[in-house]
Amino acid sequence: MWAMYVLHCRDGSFYCGITTDTQRRINEHNGLSPRGAKYTRSRRPVILIYEEAHLDRSSAAKAESRFKKLSRLKKEKYLSDHT
Repeated sequence: MWAMYVLHCRDGSFYCGITTDTQRRINEHNGLSPRGAKYTRSRRPVILIYEEAHLDRSSAAKAESRFKKLSRLKKEKYLSDHT
């Protein structure tokens, strides 16, 4: 099972990614492992604000791509509509 997730960063920005283990990935982003994304390294701590289940990597990656293309306002609306 794959997940598309959205993190809220300390600077107020959003970070979107995909994973098979959301908790492990959040720990990586927060510096508990050197595998966190470069983007989140200077914006810690990050907090999980949204998670969406997908059957396979392909559908999770497509959802991530669609979310990343949205404007800030549309991202906020998407998050409020889906939580």
